[in-house]
Amino acid sequence: MTQLSYPDIEAAAARIAGRVRPVTVASAQPGQAPAAPTPTAATWSAPPSSDPAGSGVHFALEFMQYTGSFKARGAQNFIQTHLAEGTLPDAGVTIASGGNAGLACAWAARDAGVPATVFLPENAPAVKVERLRGYGAEVRLIGSEFAEAALACEEFVKSSGALASHAYDNPLIAAGAGTMMTEILSQIPDLDTIVVSVGGGGLFAGVATAATFHGVRTVAVEPRNCRAFNAALEAGEPVDVPVDSVAADSLGARRATPLAVAAAQGDLVTSVLVDDEQIVSARRHLWSEHRLALEHAAATALAGIHGSEDSGVYVPGPDEKVCVVLCGANTSLGDL
Repeated sequence: MTQLSYPDIEAAAARIAGRVRPVTVASAQPGQAPAAPTPTAATWSAPPSSDPAGSGVHFALEFMQYTGSFKARGAQNFIQTHLAEGTLPDAGVTIASGGNAGLACAWAARDAGVPATVFLPENAPAVKVERLRGYGAEVRLIGSEFAEAALACEEFVKSSGALASHAYDNPLIAAGAGTMMTEILSQIPDLDTIVVSVGGGGLFAGVATAATFHGVRTVAVEPRNCRAFNAALEAGEPVDVPVDSVAADSLGARRATPLAVAAAQGDLVTSVLVDDEQIVSARRHLWSEHRLALEHAAATALAGIHGSEDSGVYVPGPDEKVCVVLCGANTSLGDL
């Protein structure tokens, strides 16, 4: 499958219901009431701030998800689908991941009672490696880039018979990520724009599929030197790109998934590139103004609307309702 449909996301939502935390949506501005609560989702009111993004901006606090990122959604959809179909081998599951997808895979595998083997680059953050082992996964550190870990994972699949998952290039993973969008819309039904950071494009593919179905614009934000999605849009197909960014541990995919390219068709998607300096500034802003300690990858989304048109960001209109997905909190407080 190279294209998601909204029914894929609806099916994923039914499959993972009760297994993940519904996303919390918060106002990012002073004097703004939080979104109306749903029966299963809490809401949070942001502290006063000088955020220049605009009074209609909200945060989707997906870093509060199990395992600390949105990846839990796709991992549960992947595992539960294979459980239901009887296609989970005794060797369990394996995945190559910069960290968050591996965490989610290990957590979902533990929940299902199957073994997980996770391949990461040797420069993966120690906090993620420690948490992986805490979930009971076997961790193998290979190479300096995701691509090297992915190759070792492929070889392991051939030798062990384990079921291969993927950090982003799988329709079950992407559809699971897209379930967040339906939860956001239940709290902000008149949402105009959703803003997401993009690495390989699994989150984007799921969210944009659901957003487009509901007539909502998706702003896809990438580091300028980790632009797999932007380059794929320019080429009309996935192409290899260099990887060099402060957010590369989560957004450092060399190539975007075809699912993301397919989900970007039409006029409801905007691609934005930001410099590392903008990402660092947005991350510090999230800490200093909101006391949110997040990954650079999560701050990348905010960086995409945090500035002026001269800096290349997306500038919301005065009445535009925008929700920024803050997608991961597996970070160290020491480098804030």
